[in-house]
This record gives sequence, C-alpha cells and structure tokens, in this order.
Amino acid sequence: MYDKKNLGKLEKFGQLCPDQMKAFMAFDNACMEEGTLSVKVKELIALGVAMTTQCPYCIGIHTDKATQAGATEKEMAEAVFVAAALRAGGAMTHGTHCLK
Repeated sequence: MYDKKNLGKLEKFGQLCPDQMKAFMAFDNACMEEGTLSVKVKELIALGVAMTTQCPYCIGIHTDKATQAGATEKEMAEAVFVAAALRAGGAMTHGTHCLK
C-alpha cells in the first residue's frame, strides 16, 4: 500500500474540502513552528510518534525534517527507543487486565 506518490493526492483533499484542509494545514504548521520547544525537539517527538503509529509517510517526512532541524542520527535513534519503550510499557500495563 505504501507508495510515496500517494502524498501527491493530498492536494485533492484541498479541492474536495478546502476549508477543512486549510484549517488542518494551519493547525499542523502552528504546532510544528518554533515555540517553547525547538523545531528539532518537535520533529524528534513527531518521529517518535510516527514510529508508534508505524506510518511510513510520517517516518520519512519527519526523519527529513528532523535532519533539517539539526537532529543527529544518535538523537533520532534515541527517539526511536523512547517510542519503543512507551509502546512496550503500554502493552505491559494493558496486560494487567488479563490478570486476576
């Protein structure tokens, strides 16, 4: 299913639902701009989230943007392990529901 060319279809959302797409893009841009957290930190967070959602589009986009923001491979690797730990922690805590 993954084909990077599909990203070109996002423009069609803007044609079909222009108000919603404009609002989404404004929200996304506002969230990712420099603020209390640096763009680099935000991109490392986005990369970690992309790992947990397992979205190859987001992984590619946020790897590129994190690199552009100055993130090193070591920082990205650490973000991956943080995401893995949280995902594993969720499985452990949800696992308590099967215990008496």
